[in-house]
Amino acid sequence: MFDAIDETRQDLAAVYRLIARFGMDDLIHTHVSARLPGSPGHLLINRYGDLFKDVTPESLVVIDHDGRQAEGAPVPVNTAGAVIHCCIHAARPDAACVVHCHTPAGVAVSSLEEGLLPLNQTSLLFYGRVSYHEFEGIALDRDEQSRLVADLGSNRAMILRNHGLLTVGRSIGEAFSLMYNLEMACRMQIMAASTGMKMRLPSPEVCARTAAQYDSDPDGAADLEWQALRRLAWEDRTP
Repeated sequence: MFDAIDETRQDLAAVYRLIARFGMDDLIHTHVSARLPGSPGHLLINRYGDLFKDVTPESLVVIDHDGRQAEGAPVPVNTAGAVIHCCIHAARPDAACVVHCHTPAGVAVSSLEEGLLPLNQTSLLFYGRVSYHEFEGIALDRDEQSRLVADLGSNRAMILRNHGLLTVGRSIGEAFSLMYNLEMACRMQIMAASTGMKMRLPSPEVCARTAAQYDSDPDGAADLEWQALRRLAWEDRTP
């Protein structure tokens, strides 16, 4: 089990560092969590106060589904992070990893009445597969957890209105890939809208077909992508 835990810590720390590398972080805020192997009801999350570029496998904190630190010397844990992540891990057995970001493009799209539009190949990854959750203020109230879970449903992506983006992965790599692509889709939408020109949408039939093609992943692209990203995350780390 040590090997599985070590690999989970390595991969989760890699996600933090990749988020920083791609400019998707927000100082010390937002959060990524992963289910702790062999320890039901526990997850790994960042130590509040670390820049994402500095997160290491060793700096990650174990908390339970009530947001209480379960191991090690006491360290700060983001309250909103615990509120958001704990309920999703508890409600979704398939949630190996949950990513939450406040990217400028993601927040911009979350503030638009129309939400994410099916504009292009990237956004069609989420066609019929993205949920929305209304803004209730900073996520400090555990009463909000039931509504977060209900709004997410069985989807792997959710736009938090006037707030940001959230993805749920069956693996750590999948959760990051979904977040990266959701952010790129938002950036593309903002860029297209900024031209002021009329936007052209694919037909609903093409949208549905493209989303299904992504689901099938015939070339095993997801695993190849994550292996490449892991190398990128650690290429500049001093042994």
